[in-house]
Amino acid sequence: MKNKPRIVAASVRGSLHSMYQLPCQDYNRHAIGKNLVAVVSDGAGSAKFGKTGAKIICDTICNILKNAKFKNIKKDIISAIHLSREKLILHRKNNSKSEIGISDFAATLVGVVYHKNNGIFFHIGDGAAIALKNGHNEAIISKPENGDFSCETYFYTQQEWRENLRFTSFDNVNSIFLMSDGVTTFSLSSDFHNIKNNFITPIDTFLRETQNKIKAVKALANTLNTPKAQKINTDDKTLVWIKVN
Repeated sequence: MKNKPRIVAASVRGSLHSMYQLPCQDYNRHAIGKNLVAVVSDGAGSAKFGKTGAKIICDTICNILKNAKFKNIKKDIISAIHLSREKLILHRKNNSKSEIGISDFAATLVGVVYHKNNGIFFHIGDGAAIALKNGHNEAIISKPENGDFSCETYFYTQQEWRENLRFTSFDNVNSIFLMSDGVTTFSLSSDFHNIKNNFITPIDTFLRETQNKIKAVKALANTLNTPKAQKINTDDKTLVWIKVN
């Protein structure tokens, strides 16, 4: 890319997983080629291999989309998800070696592809994505999507994943945020229509001003891991911040 973006990402284990000595099930990955690609996936806590499912979708999408033609990007996103599902069918931990077995790898998906001031969010399940435009005056939001109950969501491993895949296009933004559902409580209003300025704006401002990446990552992780944050939301927490302009 002509103007190389800045990316800061952090994942922390939720207090519930810490209590039961379980690992963080979130995974994130980014790549820069002809396009900027970033992905966050939250492995389902109820799935035996949720973290594996999260890693495979993030890695596969980044590898395929970083040099894909942006004009065909929706088609290539669909192909990358399909390939990830095929990898799970053949995975050594899938004893059935069939589509039935990939439910053990259940994970959500939220990501972005950005190319020459044009971007697109792609999204299955909860988590969220935000693009800030005109400073902090305008926000394009890809909202969380749950099932019939607030504790349910959708996964790329489900048979009806295509029906639950959503796209949101945008252009000429300044900053991009991707997050797992453990962070949406702090980032968005209860109806998900607006950002919470007391969380998103200070983070964006701080990360823009902090050139030391190690310091930036540590500060972001500490913000997600405060006792107050862990009390408000006990889930694993991942936040990816990207400066594109």
